[in-house]
Amino acid sequence: MSIDKDLLDRLMEGRSPGDLFGQTGILAELTKALAERALSTEMDVHLDEERADNVSEGCNQTANRRNGSSQKTVTTDSGKVVLDIPRDRNGTFDPVLIAKYQRRFPEFDRKIISMYARGMTTREIQGHIEEIYGVEASPSLICAITDAVMEEITAWQNRPLEPCYPIVFMDAIRVNIRSDGAVSNKAVFVALAVLPDGTRDVLGLWFQANEGAKFWAKVLGDLRNRGVQDILIAVVDGLKGFPPAIEAAFPQTRIQTCIVHLLRHSMNFASYKDRKTVAAALKAIYTAVDAFAAEMALTEFEDSDLAKRYPAIAPSWRRAWNEVIPFLDYPPEVRRLIYTTNAIEALNSKIRRAVRTRGHFPSDDAAAKLIYLALNATSNEWKRSVREWHAVRSQLAIMFEDRFPMA
Repeated sequence: MSIDKDLLDRLMEGRSPGDLFGQTGILAELTKALAERALSTEMDVHLDEERADNVSEGCNQTANRRNGSSQKTVTTDSGKVVLDIPRDRNGTFDPVLIAKYQRRFPEFDRKIISMYARGMTTREIQGHIEEIYGVEASPSLICAITDAVMEEITAWQNRPLEPCYPIVFMDAIRVNIRSDGAVSNKAVFVALAVLPDGTRDVLGLWFQANEGAKFWAKVLGDLRNRGVQDILIAVVDGLKGFPPAIEAAFPQTRIQTCIVHLLRHSMNFASYKDRKTVAAALKAIYTAVDAFAAEMALTEFEDSDLAKRYPAIAPSWRRAWNEVIPFLDYPPEVRRLIYTTNAIEALNSKIRRAVRTRGHFPSDDAAAKLIYLALNATSNEWKRSVREWHAVRSQLAIMFEDRFPMA
């Protein structure tokens, strides 16, 4: 419903555009007037409900009624506003709009959380709040507001998951975390899953200084405890200890190494002038029609002058061969999706953008808080459905038959 233009003209009469904002601006006045009107309506409803309850229960006690008001200063988007909060004689009125012990409108808290999620430091948020709203927000207040999401994070980390995920991408980012007076570089592992309908979801975050089979057993055990019974394809970037751990937890899962990461690793050994030639030679391996043709292409590369010039490249492919060849069994539609972990790398780039402003975090929880908020702030981008999923889904349903979850 649009607001009447004549009413707006009357409100703005005698005022300049500069009189809109700030503690003495018209928005603050409107906030006060509308809030007090809403509180008065809440009180009317509360008293009516109490009277109705008394009648139904046959009570003869004196009906509750208004008992003046008390003032409360609350922080809003327009600054601080003094509200007249209505009171009742029985002291049973607890307003919904602004609860008894609440000193800030919820929208004000959401703005602080939004700024924090975008990587702004506590000091930057402080300055922004003071500059825009004329309100002094202490560091402890900002921490208290953002810390309030920790219960939400715990619930998210322990939420039930789907029984089967067609594809799960695993990757990590590095963050600096202070522990026992020293700053250590920890990996934060992220699991990005493709759901049966083609949409994506982050299954969780796991912190670890060093990866290994024991760590991955814990991660995969966590997924099992939360309801995951099967993963069709796990796309990873040579994670140490991952293959034996996933074989124990999900024995039917196919492990696929990220081809792009393997290519980048190979390019690190080649001089700049030879990189295009090396890339073309390696392309013959991962675009081969089947594993036999790929083996022939790799053998041909091993016998070439390029391999002799850069002797570390071919062995790196041989070491990862068991995780490369599953890729060659898939049709083109599936290959295009699992060829790279770019899907999760794009997600990680958004996380890195948020954590870049922090030199280090005081704890794992502090890092988890920012990462979780950053994920929520950008969810509309990374949760989008996989392109051409209908074609991929059809191929996966054929390949994995009764294991593929049908909606």
